[in-house]
Amino acid sequence: MGERLRVPYEASQGRRVNAIGAYFSHGVLSGRFAFETYATLPQRRGKKPRISLVEQAAAHGLTVEEVGPIDSERFVAFVWKIGGRPPVHAAEWQRERPLIIWLDNYSVHKSQRVKEERPVWERAGITLCYLPSYTPELSKIEPIWHPVKHHDIVQRSHESVAGLKGAVEEALTKKAAHLLTATTETARLLCRAA
Repeated sequence: MGERLRVPYEASQGRRVNAIGAYFSHGVLSGRFAFETYATLPQRRGKKPRISLVEQAAAHGLTVEEVGPIDSERFVAFVWKIGGRPPVHAAEWQRERPLIIWLDNYSVHKSQRVKEERPVWERAGITLCYLPSYTPELSKIEPIWHPVKHHDIVQRSHESVAGLKGAVEEALTKKAAHLLTATTETARLLCRAA
């Protein structure tokens, strides 16, 4: 009473972390959750001389590879990564088992670059399927994103973009461990009951 409370707050304008992820709901990788995150840097305002992206990223405690939007190239690379293609591979590399990836209708998922890559993925055993528009309830990954975004990231304000990115990655890593443990435990209980 009679005392003004001060709550520390770091303005988040221009600070954003985007994540791309895949949840394996079936097969030998069932319960696994793979993800990658990329940070958006605050826009520079003022008449200071322009600095390179390397310098901008370093000023925020990040590398160039950690900065930028999730574009078509990053999406294509992520699909190959979750598809299991090794960095050094034969030209006609194929998966042992087919992989079906369900996607929402985000523009990057249907970009020209993705359309060009689809025949190559098909030959490799990777098939893309799209959910109907405006049906997030059909997505198996939405129930993963929601609690991470709204409950698992306790501190919402960070002094640096690197701090925010670290908090997002920590929450997603914990979620991935929890999902794998839950799936493993369920499988163990089902085997015991049989």
